[in-house]
Amino acid sequence: MFNHHGARRVGNLAEKTCVPCRGGVPPLTAEEFQPLLEELSDWEVKDDSRLLKSYKFNDFKSALKLANRIGEIAEQEGHHPDLLVRWGELKIELWTHKINGLTESDFILAAKIDKIKA
Repeated sequence: MFNHHGARRVGNLAEKTCVPCRGGVPPLTAEEFQPLLEELSDWEVKDDSRLLKSYKFNDFKSALKLANRIGEIAEQEGHHPDLLVRWGELKIELWTHKINGLTESDFILAAKIDKIKA
């Protein structure tokens, strides 16, 4: 796996830190994000520009609890997903707003979310 500069990517996305995007960089291409997606659990990419995941629950409280835990991680990382909390479900949508596409930071945050026990 290689990044934009030809440097070898290292696995263990969850151990990395999100890097703020100031714009001016191209979003990852499908060829670039596919190896990162393979490190995640049950995430999908929509329109080559959004990471999506959904959790199912038997109540509202559990969905809200997970949303709050994700919010804590998002604050620590300075990278914030869109969260839709409703009875029986939590939907997550991740992308880098400044470039309207995906960066490695989106995959890092997704990997950190995967480590949370739902």
